[in-house]
Parts: sequence; structure tokens; C-alpha cells
Amino acid sequence: MNILLVEDERRIADFVCEGLAARDMRVEHVDNGHAGLERATRGTFDVIVLDIMLPGRDGLSVLADLRKNGNATPVILLTARNELGDRLRGLDLGADDYLAKPFYVEELAARIHALVRRDHQSALQVGDIRLDRVRREALCHGQAIELTTREFNLLEYLMRSAGEVFTRSQILEHVWGYDFDPSTNVVDVCVKRIRAKMEDLPGVDKGNSPIEAVRGSGYRFRAAP
Repeated sequence: MNILLVEDERRIADFVCEGLAARDMRVEHVDNGHAGLERATRGTFDVIVLDIMLPGRDGLSVLADLRKNGNATPVILLTARNELGDRLRGLDLGADDYLAKPFYVEELAARIHALVRRDHQSALQVGDIRLDRVRREALCHGQAIELTTREFNLLEYLMRSAGEVFTRSQILEHVWGYDFDPSTNVVDVCVKRIRAKMEDLPGVDKGNSPIEAVRGSGYRFRAAP
């Protein structure tokens, strides 16, 4: 497994490189944003571990350029605990996960393995809805649904466990971030937007969304019959 680490703090970089190498991962380390973007663009990596605060150019601009240029390599952001706004923006830009400093290398390794397992399943289909994780495309009855990054991530989260009910807090934690205000209604608003975009497609039954509200609980994606 090939990992690119973009981190300018030598102490963190050393313990991450050592810890991942002990788990049979090959780690290439660069210490600034310009070098990180160049290596991520020209190299082949299974996962990119990307610090937000970097010299040269920050991690969010590196991430934005990667996604803009069609690079779908899974990205884990490294953040400080008080950088909630940056974490949310990172998820909007297409980050797959984040880890707040300080962290245990064991948790980072587990998240890397989880992303690689998930990434090996590039296509996900339940009923008439199909997601292409590499191209970040969603199809309903073969027709493209124009989704934002957050909408795509929410739909993917529900579809991965079709039939299972997720609370709003669980959805917030996995799609928006661990520290997001649980009293917000952003989940409901996002679900409403996804439903509306599906129903606007020709031939799609109105009011028959595969995303079902479960009274007093949350949401689930209807399992295929």
C-alpha cells in the first residue's frame, strides 16, 4: 500500500512514517503544499494524508486542485481540533475523512485501511440509483443527478447500508464532521434537496424517494426488493 504524507511538522511526520511502515505501508513524505500537489499529481498512491496548515500552499488548496483535475485518490485531512470551519470546507472540497491532532497512528492506519477497502468498490448501486465513486457521478434510472459534494457523500453514506436507519446525529458525524452542531437542520435540508433533484428527472415517480424518513429516528435508504 502506497501512502503520500504531506506534513511539515517533523515530529508528526517521523512518527507517522515509522508507524505506517511498521504496518507494511510504503510512505513517501513531503513537507510543503507545492511538493505535495506535484507528487500527488504525478505519483500513484492508495491514500493521501494531507495536513491543512502547510508552507507554500495550504492543504485545502492542494485538495481543491486535485479534485478539480479529476484526481479521486482518497484524502485524509490532518487538522487542529479548533479548525472546524476548515474541516467542513475540506469535506465540501472532496476530502474522504479527517483526523484531528493529536492522534494515534493506530487510528490513522485503521482509517487508511477503511478508505482503501471502500475505494476498491468504485461503483455502488441500490435499486435504480447508481453511484460512481471514481467519477463522483450519481445516476437515477440512467440519468445524471447533479449533486454537490456534500449531497453525494450523504447519499453514499445511506446507500452503503441500505435498509439501516441512521439518526441525524450519526449522519452529521460521518458526513459533516464530529463537532457539527447536532441541533441544526442541515441533514433535513440536504435530504430535501437530493429528493427534489431526483424527482425533477423525467420518468421518476414523484413522492417515491428511496430516501425514507423514519419518524422519531432519522433516515434510511430503501433496500432493493
